[in-house]
Amino acid sequence: MNTFGPSALLECYRRGVFPMSDSRSDTQVFLMDPDQRGIIPLDGLHISRSLRKFIRKSNWTVKYNNDFVSVIRACAAPDDGRESTWISEGLEHLYIALHQAECAYSVGVYDGETLVGGLYGVCLGGAYFGESMFSDKTNASKVALVALVKALTEAGFTLLDTQFLTPHLASLGGVEISRAEYQRRLSTALEKIAHFPQMTIPVSALSRENSSG
Repeated sequence: MNTFGPSALLECYRRGVFPMSDSRSDTQVFLMDPDQRGIIPLDGLHISRSLRKFIRKSNWTVKYNNDFVSVIRACAAPDDGRESTWISEGLEHLYIALHQAECAYSVGVYDGETLVGGLYGVCLGGAYFGESMFSDKTNASKVALVALVKALTEAGFTLLDTQFLTPHLASLGGVEISRAEYQRRLSTALEKIAHFPQMTIPVSALSRENSSG
């Protein structure tokens, strides 16, 4: 881990691979380059009728890049059906270093002053590499993803990488593409210039976005 620093981590993303560890206490990092890569097309986010209604009536708040450390630690915390995490303490420190270098950003969903859901990822050019998300209340992680797609679309990003495709992400419009197609899209995205926002908006404002139902 001592020889694997923030610069090396960024270079992994540029090459199209991403890191994982086996547990919170693992001191080793291994790199993943799956045959099939999960992405969410930024023009293909699926928002169900029930989620759209929830967003429209919500009094929650979305804070972009407000408290990165709290978001990543919540993503790494044990959850129902998950006693361990791939986000080791060493990787957490690396992502925090990337955040301090303005290369990693978070989306937090707040009920009042309480963080109830969110996600974080790495940015390079017009690519956002989504790393992990969490939800302490129903729909909180879905709201975070809707908010992320809004920000990426408005800022000119072209690639939202989810690494793997889970049933949860598939229900929200995620698809799998080949490694070769991913590399093509990554190459195009890295040539873009896009900037992740730092702002706060009411969740209800997301209901005005045009995403497929």
